[in-house]
Amino acid sequence: MSGEFTFIDWIRGQTRPNTRVLIGPGDDCAALSPGRSPWLITTDMLMDGTDFVLAEVGPHRVGLKAMAVNLSDLAAMAGRPVGVVVSVALPRGDDTLGRDLYHGLREMADSFGVPIVGGDTNSWAGPLVISVTAFGEAERPVRRNGAKPGDWLFVTGPLGGSILGHHLDFTPRIAEALRLHETVDLHAMIDISDGLSADLHHILEESRCGAVLHAEAIPIAEAARQLTQQSSKTPLEHALGDGEDFELVFAVSPEDGEKLLREPPVQVWKIGECVADGYWIEEQKNRRPLVPTGWVHSL
Repeated sequence: MSGEFTFIDWIRGQTRPNTRVLIGPGDDCAALSPGRSPWLITTDMLMDGTDFVLAEVGPHRVGLKAMAVNLSDLAAMAGRPVGVVVSVALPRGDDTLGRDLYHGLREMADSFGVPIVGGDTNSWAGPLVISVTAFGEAERPVRRNGAKPGDWLFVTGPLGGSILGHHLDFTPRIAEALRLHETVDLHAMIDISDGLSADLHHILEESRCGAVLHAEAIPIAEAARQLTQQSSKTPLEHALGDGEDFELVFAVSPEDGEKLLREPPVQVWKIGECVADGYWIEEQKNRRPLVPTGWVHSL
């Protein structure tokens, strides 16, 4: 690349037509054709040295992750992605980084039929910074504040040990969220980015109720068991607090919970129930308070 505008021209040449995109990259604004459902908007900024180590993983995998974390936020509200904009601050002096990054972004976006409709590019003396803003739509967005005492709690996949690779190479649970939304009444839902105990706690705070988790029922990823050999944590502690699993945790009525166990539209695990107050974990019939653990950004 010989400059910002050359890079933008290259991006425009990679952009495929899409019926929802009235104006794509190249103008002062993009224009998307509105649907009939409420719009969802989410954004995430990822930084070299905090969310990834560029020298270890390469720009293509960074692009995959940057796109996927935003699509995962849409999945958390049972949304359908419509388009994304991407802004990057590229380290000066690397002529291939931008293209490799874009190919990773496009690969993940294309797998969900999502057009990249615009953004901004810059360069500086610092490390790579990338910010993706995703737009989606949902007829009935699933929020965090609808869980009730008596609800059953489920997750969509094994948890823990994501640092061994899953945090870069995961599939946002958009299809799973939409199938669940069609099948049952989702009272509350969130994607697990900071850790199961921390993210479920967000649901409980917003819903003003408590929960009991059953330790033996929580699906633990093989990576969490591998990581235990290198740490002082148990596999369960990794599953509760590692974060960046990007599975979904959600609450439904007992009737809908029974339905999911009888005829699951996607793979799910029942991990506990909502209660009136308190946050507990029950292991071998012994119940103890559960302290939320997980990733917290320092400010």
